[in-house]
Amino acid sequence: MNNNHKQLVENNIYSEDKEESYKLIHAQLKALLENETHVIPNLSNTSALLNLALPDINWVGFYLIKKDELLLGPFQGKPACIHIPIGKGVCGTAVSERRTQLVSDVHAFPGHIACDSESNSEIVVPIYVGDTIVGVLDIDSPVFNRFDEIDREGLEEVVKILASGSNWNE
Repeated sequence: MNNNHKQLVENNIYSEDKEESYKLIHAQLKALLENETHVIPNLSNTSALLNLALPDINWVGFYLIKKDELLLGPFQGKPACIHIPIGKGVCGTAVSERRTQLVSDVHAFPGHIACDSESNSEIVVPIYVGDTIVGVLDIDSPVFNRFDEIDREGLEEVVKILASGSNWNE
């Protein structure tokens, strides 16, 4: 558990129960998006919220589809890869397969793009607007097997809230 998350749990802001934490994250995200539809501030606040709320992560952010590739968007963490081809790495695979990628050991993932050598597991969730993928939410962890089905469900709801609360045409 990172220090920020430990302090928030101790202050009863986030529960150690993942499902309860995601309920709070979803409510907070809806409040952050209220009366704001600009994509960049919404992506920025979402990455900041998740960075604060999720324990044992070392990078959280977004890649947006631009000119048939993924381009780095707002994030929290160390500097990251800027361009990712669709179909390459965990992020590109999430787009090409049109589904969430939950990777317990990134070193065993064929074609993994190592932006940070400290990352050991990863989850990537496609962001859909209608039937079109506009980007992905990418979260890395230094802990092997960090992400599970509760994370997948909770983060898929995060991107649904984000997708519906933002104007992707700006």
